[in-house]
Amino acid sequence: MKKYVDSFLRYRYLLKELVVKGIRLKYRRSYLGLVWTLLEPLLTTLVLTLVFGTLLGRGDALYPIYILSGRLIYSCFSSCTKISMRSIRANQAMIKKVYVPKYLYPLSSTLYNYILFLLSLIILAIMSLVFRVPITWHIIEALIPLVILFIFSIGMGLILATVCVFFRDLEYLWDVVLMLIMYCSAIFYKLNAIGDVAKSVLKWNPLYCIISNFRTVLMEKGSLFYGTDTAGLSSPLMLIYAAVFSVATLVIGILVFKRHQDKFILHI
Repeated sequence: MKKYVDSFLRYRYLLKELVVKGIRLKYRRSYLGLVWTLLEPLLTTLVLTLVFGTLLGRGDALYPIYILSGRLIYSCFSSCTKISMRSIRANQAMIKKVYVPKYLYPLSSTLYNYILFLLSLIILAIMSLVFRVPITWHIIEALIPLVILFIFSIGMGLILATVCVFFRDLEYLWDVVLMLIMYCSAIFYKLNAIGDVAKSVLKWNPLYCIISNFRTVLMEKGSLFYGTDTAGLSSPLMLIYAAVFSVATLVIGILVFKRHQDKFILHI
């Protein structure tokens, strides 16, 4: 373990440079730059509210906040995993020329997308003030699902980056999977509007559990340790499930990546 920690510390400056490079390349030749990180979720929320507001959010003054919170978390997971999945192939020229710990590429991809996600939370904070969301001290607990989201994204990124080297069609398949995950994350609809069978399916989606926990402390003035969501699902149970699932995903991702990283050079 000490060997890996020393290796990480030795290359921490390279990790920083890869993160900065990722942010710069993302907004290269863009006039708005980082401003788009704030505008994109706001415009998306506006469109979704106009489309689904009268049908699914009727009578709910906080429906735009409901959509925005779910959309931001899903977009973070989607961006982190998609960029991490392509990170090894995207940096194949450097991998072939100089030795660098290969895990830095998917890790930096997740990091810079997560940083942009944290910046986009500024819009959520402003919108919460505009819509007068009642904030309690439980809002501090929102850090827990955000940390779980980060762990989950790193784990999935490592798994996808490994598999994509050997099976490149995964790039197209993952887009389909992400669409399925989006519809199973209750981003623009509430669970009290669907049947019991659908509820039982959605509660096994770790990303939905993360989103629901975040909404519990943001919109429902509840606590992650004794509250429930709008469908009556236990927040503590969903928190534990999401945390265990995310840590397990990270451990599997590390093991899979470590086992196959020496073979990357033969397939990129």
